[in-house]
Amino acid sequence: MTDYRLHPDPALVTMRSAGQVISPVADLCQHPRGPRERQSLSGDTLTVLGDFGSWSYVQLAKDSYCGYMQNTAIGPQLQATHWVSARATHAYSQPDFKSADRSSLSFASRVSVQSEAASFAKTSLGYIPLQHLTPLTQTSHDPASVAGLFLGTPYLWGGNSSWGIDCSGLVQAALLACNIPSPADSDQQKSQLGWACPPGSAYMRNDLLFWKGHVALITGPDMLIHANAHHMAVTYEPIGDAVQRIARTDGPVTAHKRL
Repeated sequence: MTDYRLHPDPALVTMRSAGQVISPVADLCQHPRGPRERQSLSGDTLTVLGDFGSWSYVQLAKDSYCGYMQNTAIGPQLQATHWVSARATHAYSQPDFKSADRSSLSFASRVSVQSEAASFAKTSLGYIPLQHLTPLTQTSHDPASVAGLFLGTPYLWGGNSSWGIDCSGLVQAALLACNIPSPADSDQQKSQLGWACPPGSAYMRNDLLFWKGHVALITGPDMLIHANAHHMAVTYEPIGDAVQRIARTDGPVTAHKRL
């Protein structure tokens, strides 16, 4: 059966127009005004496949996810030069941290830097602190460290931003920042990422643990990090404690995978 999340519905495709997200975060919904499936960040590129009034049917470039997005969140595609490598940042009206902030941006948002002024980058959104930006040509190298940036971020089903994130969103953010392709949902990640470790294998940093509907990233021999509804936040948790706790509600670990 075709996965509607990754393969556009031919009945809905009436056009192909390049665009990008222009709001700080945009919900990607199963249908107009429907439940949130995932989120997309400012600067994420996409293809508009259909026009449905105040909504568009789109497919994201970063993971091929399909869904409906409000038109107010979509603008013309620009050539990005940098990505937000801090957990979050602000775009200011002037190259001065005391000036009014125009917008907030999440980790992994993409921007086009026009010039530099003092310690700020001038963009179409405003002036962003240079220390919060990294050229697109540079990536992170340790997914577990990237995931740690989100420590304490509120849990949000389908969330993909610094203001709210879920388990698979956290893993995807950590991997994409390290230039490791990653699908969006935990079932897709389980089937597509890495290779299965034999039962009883020792845990290594950046291994992935899967349960039914959940995924966590290993940070050390006895510790993992995950966005979870039990704590309603991104937390570190001893692996043994997490395995026992989750087993009581959602069953045992279904896969241990190594990238």
